[in-house]
Amino acid sequence: VVPATPALFEKKLRNQEAEEGSTVTLHAELSKHDVPVRWKKGSVLLQASNKYEMKQMGSAVELLIHHLQLKDA
Repeated sequence: VVPATPALFEKKLRNQEAEEGSTVTLHAELSKHDVPVRWKKGSVLLQASNKYEMKQMGSAVELLIHHLQLKDA
């Protein structure tokens, strides 16, 4: 049995500025297609909700954070 090689970031997340109450989209590109992605803030696993929206299209992954607040930084 040969272990699978992990997916790597081809295009990493970058810092963004946005106004409170708005929506920001964090975008990354992975080295593999359709790899399961888990989004975390610190050690807290984020769940899809009215606040967080996760998208994946092939090797592209996005996290949309709605209704931004200062604590989202």
